[in-house]
Amino acid sequence: MDDYGAQDALLTPSEVAAMFRVNPKTVTRWARAGKITAIRTLGGHRRFRASEVRRYLAEAEHSEVEM
Repeated sequence: MDDYGAQDALLTPSEVAAMFRVNPKTVTRWARAGKITAIRTLGGHRRFRASEVRRYLAEAEHSEVEM
């Protein structure tokens, strides 16, 4: 997979939860609240763009350092 494909990969709520060290249900709540954008599969499952998740993770780490 090239760099563009890796950036546009879709992650499951469990994969996103592991990156943020939270419960997958928390990721689902974030999506429902509009804090993170979710894509719905044909089966109705949520998926998240890897590039967007990495950006949110970097922002979260940056805000922790400022505190």
